[in-house]
Amino acid sequence: MRTAIERKKFYINGEWVEAQSYTKLFSPYSSEVLAEIPLASEQDVKRAIAAAYETRKKIKKIPAHERAAILERVVSFLQQRAEEAATIIAKEAAKPITTAKAEVARTIQTYKFAAEEAKRIHGETIPLDAAPGGEHRVAFTMREPIGVIGAITPFNFPMNLVAHKLGPAIAAGNTVVLKPASQTPLSAYFIAELFEQAGLPKGALNVVTGSGKTVGDQIVTDPRVSMVTFTGSPEVGIGIRNKAGLKRVTLELGSNSAVIVDEKVDVDRIIPRCVVGAFSFQGQVCISLQRIYVHKNRYKEFVEKFTEAVKQLKVGDPLDPSTDVSALISEKDVERSLQWIEEAKQNGATVAIGGERQGNILLPTVILDAAPTMKVSCQEVFAPIVLINQVSSIDEAIERVNDSRYGLQAGIYTDNVHTAWDAAEKLHVGGVLINDIPTFRVDHMPYGGVKESGFGREGIRYAIEEMTELKLIIFNRNR
Repeated sequence: MRTAIERKKFYINGEWVEAQSYTKLFSPYSSEVLAEIPLASEQDVKRAIAAAYETRKKIKKIPAHERAAILERVVSFLQQRAEEAATIIAKEAAKPITTAKAEVARTIQTYKFAAEEAKRIHGETIPLDAAPGGEHRVAFTMREPIGVIGAITPFNFPMNLVAHKLGPAIAAGNTVVLKPASQTPLSAYFIAELFEQAGLPKGALNVVTGSGKTVGDQIVTDPRVSMVTFTGSPEVGIGIRNKAGLKRVTLELGSNSAVIVDEKVDVDRIIPRCVVGAFSFQGQVCISLQRIYVHKNRYKEFVEKFTEAVKQLKVGDPLDPSTDVSALISEKDVERSLQWIEEAKQNGATVAIGGERQGNILLPTVILDAAPTMKVSCQEVFAPIVLINQVSSIDEAIERVNDSRYGLQAGIYTDNVHTAWDAAEKLHVGGVLINDIPTFRVDHMPYGGVKESGFGREGIRYAIEEMTELKLIIFNRNR
């Protein structure tokens, strides 16, 4: 007897709404049908935006402690249903269940930070009498919610990256229209249920699914939306910025993050960490470790030990707790990755391990001596592929890291404090990690990049600054 497939609904103005048309959502790993997902029409999106726009003044007036309490209740509900949440992520994204559980734990932390920051939004006083003519005046600033925020999120962290949009937006008193990634909408609808339970007023959060052309473009161009926050590819991000006009825009885009390994480091100590950075969630992480530059005197040792560690990774079912690597998000991405690997091989690179597929699983792949012009090096692979190249000096390594259209995060392992400071100054990225991989992130730190990695910063307090307007008040005491 076949189990009935659940048909999901939009969440608009606090109501669960049927759609005119639906599409099937398939598991990336097993290809089974997980649910039927509503496809939004232009009218559906307009209704969601209208609900957010009409509710914005009401949300603005909610005291900070009440906004914090709503977020705290979301934290409590998510803690109670953490296993369910992780299973949803594992099924819709093929994220190994252990990694999915880690994402849920981070999501809980993200909403905790948002609840705390809701009570810490403040301005400053300005001494106007520091300038001639400023006497007898008192000035201060305050932060006000920007209004309606359009949030467009990717598949790779379908719960935590939604939290990085919703948490600060609601903490600051904004309303939201959320478009989750087409492959991972179940996480977003799950979170909408929790916010509904937590007492978020109707219209403050609206979730609509469908094509980027229909949903995303309308969110970006509608004049009632004051800000767009987007995480995804540079190509889409650039298009959003071009269409957004004078809207505020925060873009978290791509990367091909690198780490540098200095001559005198303990290779045995850093290998496990580098393997995690390269292959967590099949490399489908913006700050996944894609390029490793090793000092020539340690190159051979590093390659041998790294490759041996990769052999120990287990591939398979994302719901198996022992699985390290599972399916890529789509067959198309598997085929693209194999084409890029073949291009590297045709141009003189060596595949030390991997380079093959098992269904929609791309086996963890290590490539040696790939030229910087190869796609696996200069573009974002978003797959379980890592390059290891040798360098003769740290300066050469820094130059190779910077020779990229991206600049999100980079790491360096070194025992020399002068080398560390030199790298911190010279690496042209948004974040430099000393003695760690670039894949490190905790949810309250400022996170964002330079060049085609985007602009603006996430991390709850920093996102709140992006999602609020600064207002200046001047009081003239000398009437």
